[in-house]
Amino acid sequence: MKIIRMNHLDSTRGNVLAFFDVQTPEGIIIKGFRLVRGPNGMFISAHTEKGKDGKYYETVLVPRELKEPLEKQAVDEFNKSKE
Repeated sequence: MKIIRMNHLDSTRGNVLAFFDVQTPEGIIIKGFRLVRGPNGMFISAHTEKGKDGKYYETVLVPRELKEPLEKQAVDEFNKSKE
């Protein structure tokens, strides 16, 4: 997977640092990932929707073996494009 677009946000207004889109090797584009600042560092979060119970649920589930390298790639891309 590769990141094809990253939009930085004003980092003084909250924990979401950027939105980005991902393209799979098959050419499928998944939009709406977020790079978030958390208490243990930066992490990625997929698009969420609010359920009838009032809780938010991710609409894209990424397995751990794919999420960890994607998270590293997103953090690297964010830091690189900030320079």
